[in-house]
Amino acid sequence: MRSPFMRSLARQPIRYFSDKAKYIPEEGYYPHGFTVAGVHCGIKKDPKDLDVALLYSQSPCNAAAVFTQNKFAAAPVQVSRRALQATQGTNIYGVVTNSACANAVTGSKGMANAQRMGQTFTKSLGIATEEGKTDQEAPVLVMSTGVIGQQLPMDKLEKGIVQAAGQLGRSHEHWLQYAKGYMTTDTFPKLRSKPFQLPSGTEYRMAGVTKGAGMIHPNMATLLGTIATDLDVSSSCLQAALKYAVDRSFNAITIDGDTSTNDTIAILANGQTNGSHGIPKVSDPASPDFIAFQNQLTAFTKDLAQLVVRDGEGATKFITVRVQGGNNFTEAKQIATTIATSSLVKTAIYGQDANWGRIACAIGYTEGVQVDTNRIRLAILPMDQSEPLSLMSEGEPVPVDEGRASEILKMTDITIEVDLGLGDATAEVYTCDLSHDYITINADYRS
Repeated sequence: MRSPFMRSLARQPIRYFSDKAKYIPEEGYYPHGFTVAGVHCGIKKDPKDLDVALLYSQSPCNAAAVFTQNKFAAAPVQVSRRALQATQGTNIYGVVTNSACANAVTGSKGMANAQRMGQTFTKSLGIATEEGKTDQEAPVLVMSTGVIGQQLPMDKLEKGIVQAAGQLGRSHEHWLQYAKGYMTTDTFPKLRSKPFQLPSGTEYRMAGVTKGAGMIHPNMATLLGTIATDLDVSSSCLQAALKYAVDRSFNAITIDGDTSTNDTIAILANGQTNGSHGIPKVSDPASPDFIAFQNQLTAFTKDLAQLVVRDGEGATKFITVRVQGGNNFTEAKQIATTIATSSLVKTAIYGQDANWGRIACAIGYTEGVQVDTNRIRLAILPMDQSEPLSLMSEGEPVPVDEGRASEILKMTDITIEVDLGLGDATAEVYTCDLSHDYITINADYRS
């Protein structure tokens, strides 16, 4: 049976991709020991729009995170970094998030407000701070997203955090509400959950939410993400696995080439798999269990990150740019990112124009990468996995069947495949087309 939110979404006109409801799960496999909530506190005008989200673990977690590289790092980013440094990635109890106000470029008052968010979380749930730590170093992570340069309405937000603390639960509907609390210009909540098994036989679960639709570009983007797992993983292994996964997922998506001030992707592991009795800890980065966990986390974060692209502002196409035959992963990814960021490539896809010269041009101006233009092959792959359309072979143009090109470019999912003919490395970057509606949305974002 569809949830009330899915039924309401089905009745609404969908702005871009016509089938977004299919990306909202109807059930889930949620990790043990975590509870979540999402409520409306009044930062957003419409009472139906949730703007506070809480994730809480009944037992302390090991945690890791990656953050924006923007020099105007928002107050919540700075507070979360300090929390992880103060605890060395241990004894973290959860995440408190607000949407509609980024609390970025807000000075000392913004820092104090971000700290108050964490303090309100811990006091609401009776979490004792570690002996010798100050109240400012609350054992939780803080996230905010929304308009830059505005102060948080703390009277509303603190009441919302207390309210959310009283409504925590672990049902599928609770997790959907939690995901909705992250949304800004998103048109659907982005939630995934899945059970996994390691080579040792250990079974565990992961659940994750993310948000983002515009200002999306590697290192990182206007997005937030929180992943919870009941696997017992050391904080150092969490950090290593998360960095590897994010390089291939959240740092491999681009919508408009703009990055932001608040980006945070965090993972919390509470070790409560099946009560944790007799379950070995993943603490050796050379072990088969760690390698399997890292690969599983990478696949999981790719799924989440691709939801962001599918909800790109004004998007009508989901585009995978696959570069293979590279000398190494870094160079292959750099070329893929350059193609995916090209406004000319993205507008050509929106206009369903097989103007492959724009792709070749982007390969040619990629900085810091050497290519042999006489080896490059280029093709477009359709979503129905029918015959690819070859555009270039060994650096030479291939006569284009314009009718076939038109058929492929009408599809919602398209893959641009480049073979450099140099080595074995492959990288993928995910993007969307660039439409008239992107300008419409961002021209009146604050109003």
